[in-house]
Amino acid sequence: MTRNKTLNLTITAIFLGILLLQDLVPNIGNIQILPGLPQVTTIPLTVAVYATLMGPKAGCGFGLVWGILSLINAYTRPSSLVSLLLFQNPVIALLPRLAAGWISGWVGQRVSKKFYWLTGVSASLVNTLLVIITTSLFFTGNPKLLQALGYSDSNLPLIWILLVALGFNCILESIFSGLVSGLVLPPLTIRVKEKLKD
Repeated sequence: MTRNKTLNLTITAIFLGILLLQDLVPNIGNIQILPGLPQVTTIPLTVAVYATLMGPKAGCGFGLVWGILSLINAYTRPSSLVSLLLFQNPVIALLPRLAAGWISGWVGQRVSKKFYWLTGVSASLVNTLLVIITTSLFFTGNPKLLQALGYSDSNLPLIWILLVALGFNCILESIFSGLVSGLVLPPLTIRVKEKLKD
């Protein structure tokens, strides 16, 4: 049992190190593609891989760490006005990340190895969709957000504007996370299971 705890602690430490690198080093975890819009993030991939290896509960905790980093970044070094407005709200910063960790871990436990790509896609989709939903709940009628998104003269509902503005990010993140998690997870899960048997 002590060996399993040591392995779990080691895996967690490695993934926390990767998460910190992605968060702190520019253009590794957050890539600015369109000026003024939120950055495309590669962090859902890391969350999906960790959650698949460690389970939904640990994935939820890992998502919480990601959410806390997002909240801190919104106050200390926001990448855009949109990020500043959205992620200073703890619900918008934390809830989507918690859910992304839990869902990707849950999916990872229920699919076969050839469908591990679904864990990466689910982490990206859940994160983006919950950011859109929570933002529309908190910011409906807020002219600052509409102005930051470039839709100050629009009569469209906020949720549609967010779907358009963040949809591109979601597609890129989902494709990237799905491809890489589908390639990385099958051999990685085999190796971790071998280590647990030793």
